[in-house]
Amino acid sequence: MPTDSLIKRHAFNDLSSLSEALAQSAAATLRSAIEQHGKASLVVPGGHTPTFYLPRLAQMDLPWQQVFITLSDERWVEPTSEQSNERLVRQHFLQHMQQSPHFIALKTEHAHPDQAIANIDARLAELPLPFNLIILGLGADGHIASLFPGMTLDPDSASLCQTAAPPAAPSLRISLSLRALIHSDRIILVITGQEKRQLVDRLIASPDSNIPFVRLTQFKAVELFETD
Repeated sequence: MPTDSLIKRHAFNDLSSLSEALAQSAAATLRSAIEQHGKASLVVPGGHTPTFYLPRLAQMDLPWQQVFITLSDERWVEPTSEQSNERLVRQHFLQHMQQSPHFIALKTEHAHPDQAIANIDARLAELPLPFNLIILGLGADGHIASLFPGMTLDPDSASLCQTAAPPAAPSLRISLSLRALIHSDRIILVITGQEKRQLVDRLIASPDSNIPFVRLTQFKAVELFETD
């Protein structure tokens, strides 16, 4: 199956207009899930770009107390660390809400993320599954969440998460598994900058299944929210 058959692209002039459109679209998805099931699940990423759109999403008129939120991935550092995605999400998302959602962190007290897989799987099982909406970024090497080129990505894995050892990063990570991603209801990838857009163009033109972005799009429809 051609990779681009599962990709829908939405282009925006700037990050502000992207953030507004993303907030509106995400809110509609969550609202629909709540109307159907009484609750909804949302997965958000860490990184710099979410600090622009997460505050806008937090302002949307939703019954946030009926939304379960977790992270796409996490560095194996203390939640108070500046490198922690949990810290970023609390600062730029959760604290901007008038109502408190159910937030499920990924970091545990285990010394190594391998030791925490069963525990984190149990935590994630508390969320409405499949995930109603997953928002992701895209790395310059084509990684998504903390699924990097060269990692074993099993679409039939029994686990919702897996350990990651990034090739050029100081800390281990935990990431949602490919299985968790492909079985979700909806995935949005936020792409900013010409370099990332050109990367997507290349990967669509010449798909390489060793690249996690390509691997995902071989199984799952993905929407790209893009800026130059």
